[in-house]
Amino acid sequence: MFLTIPTLMTWTRIVAIPLIVGVFYLDIPTADRNLIATVMFVVFAATDWLDGFLARKLNQTSSFGAFLDPVADKFLVCASLLVLVHLQRADVFVALIIIGREIAISALREWMAQIGASRSVAVHMIGKVKTTVQMIAIPFLLFDGTLMGLINTHVWGTWLIWLSAILTVWSMVYYLQKAIPEIRARAK
Repeated sequence: MFLTIPTLMTWTRIVAIPLIVGVFYLDIPTADRNLIATVMFVVFAATDWLDGFLARKLNQTSSFGAFLDPVADKFLVCASLLVLVHLQRADVFVALIIIGREIAISALREWMAQIGASRSVAVHMIGKVKTTVQMIAIPFLLFDGTLMGLINTHVWGTWLIWLSAILTVWSMVYYLQKAIPEIRARAK
């Protein structure tokens, strides 16, 4: 099922990338660009939960949707991180940790699937927590201002993006530990 409602929603996360990036090239005040990009990110990121819910509810789950969903998430997060590095709102080291982990774990999962051991590196709670922290940190850093007169989103976003980098390393170590028996068995 290539064009289901949930799959189309997943595609919107990929289509959102040039839109979010493009906002920062508009000739409007910085605060307006920040707000538009933040709202867009939050709306598109929310489709991650919604498309999974609808896929189950409408019985429209598919192997293509299962493949595309995490790819769309990774594209959205990685593109947003690159924008934040460009705007000097996120450290390049954080972006390298997060993007490097995504590449490494995606490659590991692909290899584990090829050898029939994909269960070893199935999504774990630490990966979900990492993603949740990223999905909170990124809009805070995109907004880059004071929220409701109380919350300095740059400060909170910076702390949260570093926390997500720590969780990123932790989750990568977890998945590598799960894969090591298979890696050792195949290295002989």
